[in-house]
Amino acid sequence: MQAQKKLLSRMASKSTVQLFIDDTSSEILDELYRVSKEHSGNRTEAHKVVKDLVKVVVKVAVLFRHERFNAEELAVAQEFRSKLHQGAMTAISFHEVDFTFDRVVLEELLCGCRDLLLRLVSRHLTAKSLGRIRHVFGHYSDPALLSGLYRPDGPLRPNLGRICSGLSKLLEEGKL
Repeated sequence: MQAQKKLLSRMASKSTVQLFIDDTSSEILDELYRVSKEHSGNRTEAHKVVKDLVKVVVKVAVLFRHERFNAEELAVAQEFRSKLHQGAMTAISFHEVDFTFDRVVLEELLCGCRDLLLRLVSRHLTAKSLGRIRHVFGHYSDPALLSGLYRPDGPLRPNLGRICSGLSKLLEEGKL
């Protein structure tokens, strides 16, 4: 399992992962990259945050595949999945209904997801991997980024529409 985690994390790049995920998830990943690049103005930072996201997802998937989580951690995983689902539904709702966006609510949901994920994997992953989780959630819960995404006339609004469309599709298919 250690070798598998190491090998897969070394191969974890946006282009490699796109070979293994469905088209909808791939489109969402592309949009998250574009949003990060536009917001930060830094292609390197955008690449790093997406790479960290991919590495975390791959490592958690390996842990699940090898059934490394105990009963308590599986309960945390279920709570994380529920909170992630709630976050997706909230993000979509804020996008679809004008003037309902509440940055604090979305920030709290993302921070709650981060905390649950850290609780889930803290016993299994290195401090560096835990730092990646903090980096990803810190980046996407940034108040300036969230406000920019939901600004009606902002440059990120089309990206938000494509992200929400993808999230809706994943929710309908029961994948999220």
